[in-house]
Amino acid sequence: MQSLRYVQCVRRLWSPAQVKNLHRSAYQLQQKQVFKSVSSSQVMEDNPWALISEVGEQGYIEDVTDIMTQHFRIISHRDFLQNPPLHAPKIQAILVWNACPPTEPSLLTSLPALKVVANGGVGIDHLDVPYISSLGVKVTNTPGVVSDATADMAMGLLLASARKIVEGHQVSVDPKTTHIPQCLMGYEVTGSTLGIIGMGDIGHKIARRSKGFDMKILYHNRRKRSVEDEEAVGATYCESMDDLLRRSDFVMLAVNLTPETTGLISRRELSLMKPTATLVNVSRGLVVDQDALVEALQSGTIRAAALDVTHPEPLPRDHPLLRLPNVIITPHVGTNTYTTTRRMVQTMVDNALAAVNGQSIPNEVKPK
Repeated sequence: MQSLRYVQCVRRLWSPAQVKNLHRSAYQLQQKQVFKSVSSSQVMEDNPWALISEVGEQGYIEDVTDIMTQHFRIISHRDFLQNPPLHAPKIQAILVWNACPPTEPSLLTSLPALKVVANGGVGIDHLDVPYISSLGVKVTNTPGVVSDATADMAMGLLLASARKIVEGHQVSVDPKTTHIPQCLMGYEVTGSTLGIIGMGDIGHKIARRSKGFDMKILYHNRRKRSVEDEEAVGATYCESMDDLLRRSDFVMLAVNLTPETTGLISRRELSLMKPTATLVNVSRGLVVDQDALVEALQSGTIRAAALDVTHPEPLPRDHPLLRLPNVIITPHVGTNTYTTTRRMVQTMVDNALAAVNGQSIPNEVKPK
């Protein structure tokens, strides 16, 4: 319309032939725009349907919806529940974010066209992979893309706890502060010993960052890493986790939650740690016996804890961990950066599209 209005404005200045040509160009431009709009609409109509949690505070940030809607017609779990019989036959993919929508049998069996459950993140402890697979549905996750952000968070927690950064901030902004108390003495990070339990991709990236602080790095893992991997970060393998616990100034948990790692750190393990040691957890809350951790922190068995994960999340508001001065807790935000979130969603979409189209799936999780 703007192009046609422009033609009318110049009619008095140009010759009839020139105006005719300009009319033709404007019309062709309009037709291209209309065709493009119709084509985009048709592509959207042809896209497969995907069930998501929601867009907003409890789900995906709006900044990533373009990645999903480019390839899928998305419907929120809330809208789906308004009329399940109408929507269920269309759903070919579930894009799981922060364990939502919950992949319960009642939901899964109601979706006859479902081909894939694409999880955002590495951990799949909230998914019953054998059951989902038994329905002929693929399961995927997003390894690799979360590692840098999680490793950054792990080091942030370690530094914040060691140098009392949160306490320092509180003193600095307190309207009653008139002087800086000397009790804000921290613990040296440079040259200290870091014990990493779980030396997968995240653990290895934590080790890389720790090397920059000249830390002595120990690690315990199901399998010993290659010599090249160890030399890249200067890490030493501890076959015994107990040995690592006894020697470390900071103990970093970076394991997947499995039946074997549930309750991995309890009273016995905490009692082996130095009284000046700090426990840092960026794995899952259930890896640590929280009652035992509360006791260890109250009694001085260990100095401090820095946790990005708890069980449940969030903790009940009267939970004793929330009242301890030697604990830092963040709300499971290890992957919460714009860059990593977009990469995660893109990987989810790539995995889901491959499954829907019957192609090789980049990050398929198979039942054990």
